[in-house]
Amino acid sequence: MEHVNIAIIGAGPAGLSAALNASVRNKTVRLFSGDYRETGLYKAELLENILGTPSMTGKDYLEFCRKQVEARGIEITSGRVLSIMQMGENFAISAGADYYTADAVILATGIVQKAAFPGERELLGKGVSYCATCDGMLYRGKTVCVVIRASEGIHEANYLQEIGCTVTAIGDGRDLGGLQAGIKVIESRKIAVIGESKVEALQAGDEQIPCEGVFILRNTVAMDSLMPNLAQEAGHIQVDRKMETNIPGIYAAGDCTGKPYQVAKAVGEGLIAALSAAEYLDAKK
Repeated sequence: MEHVNIAIIGAGPAGLSAALNASVRNKTVRLFSGDYRETGLYKAELLENILGTPSMTGKDYLEFCRKQVEARGIEITSGRVLSIMQMGENFAISAGADYYTADAVILATGIVQKAAFPGERELLGKGVSYCATCDGMLYRGKTVCVVIRASEGIHEANYLQEIGCTVTAIGDGRDLGGLQAGIKVIESRKIAVIGESKVEALQAGDEQIPCEGVFILRNTVAMDSLMPNLAQEAGHIQVDRKMETNIPGIYAAGDCTGKPYQVAKAVGEGLIAALSAAEYLDAKK
């Protein structure tokens, strides 16, 4: 299990800024990123209000920033972080099928889904999962639903079918052309997980699909599932001027801390979070 000084969740402007500045202060860093090509910033046609940066597309800006961070030897790990748990003075991070530990964590997740689907939180671990490659073998030969809200959901649905599951994919209008033949597709933005002590069905719009497992694939996990005790207000993480949350050793920066949703704000908060995390670690020595 790899251990780093600072784990950074999210590789938008806030996360990249935090990683760069933590590295400058000689802290070991692990940076976790979903598919940055699905972000609103990546799709922006023109950025004109970032001081010192010529007009460019969001795609060009993000790729330039990623190259700057990678040039310092900071590895960007692809995949969603599923949970963060405190273990003594450290934090355990579950990312897909892998686990890491860190002395401090900076959350730079961007605008996250504000609320779980009905029944999702209550049945998490009782048929609801966020990772097919982690939990799929438990459902081999069974009927499952895959709620696809991120591009990797197509790969996860295909994997579940390959190991013998009967799979129904629930899309939200995105292109699901990469799904294997035999996977039933339903389009619905309205989702509810049905069951008492375990998953019994998934409600997708007007259709109820009997199943034993529900895999929910988003770019980010809802914050109250990622860290249940993290203080929030109006769907955003509460922080002070040092980007500290209510949990010592946990910091947040960027859009996840609230408006304005601007690149310049995110970059500045990422810097402050990195400085604060480095100061926190130095004080512990």
